Amino acid sequence: MRQEKATTNPTALQQIVAIKADDNLVLKALYQENYPRVEKFVLANNGSADEARDLFQEAFIACWRNIQLDRFVPENDTALAGYLYRIARNKWMDHLRSGRYLKTVPLVEEQVDQPQDEEVEPQQAAYLKAVRENFTKLGRNCQEVLTRFYFKKESMGEIAQAFDWTDATARNTKYRCLQKLKDFLKTK
Repeated sequence: MRQEKATTNPTALQQIVAIKADDNLVLKALYQENYPRVEKFVLANNGSADEARDLFQEAFIACWRNIQLDRFVPENDTALAGYLYRIARNKWMDHLRSGRYLKTVPLVEEQVDQPQDEEVEPQQAAYLKAVRENFTKLGRNCQEVLTRFYFKKESMGEIAQAFDWTDATARNTKYRCLQKLKDFLKTK
């Protein structure tokens, strides 16, 4: 009975040795034990089940390759699972940040509910124009954060999750981006 337990729950070092030897049972167990967590993460972050499968396969191969090349040495028995998850998470976040995935639409006049010219004072019209022009000077992250918050009406929690930030980081980033926009407007 004790031997069965040892083979079903190998230590991290035993797993590494087995992975280097391409032990199918250990590889299969590692895959099956870790896939659900990655799938849950991808689905919670605007992904599909198919994308989760593809992503996990890429992450699994990267993890396997790094073990084969001695680029990863586990510090404890849960390090391997954490390492595999981190690879998958980072790959998904890279995918979300990639130009292929980003669905940001440039801020143009038609997108913003603007009063008709006869309703706007010339001074207000000049200010709105300056805001639009200076908005384009902000970095992509700032544009995305401010667009999500002010135009898409997303909560700071949703924004934090989209960028894989803490709520505090999202709030601080929004504040800094808004300050940068205000500074641009002051210098104009």
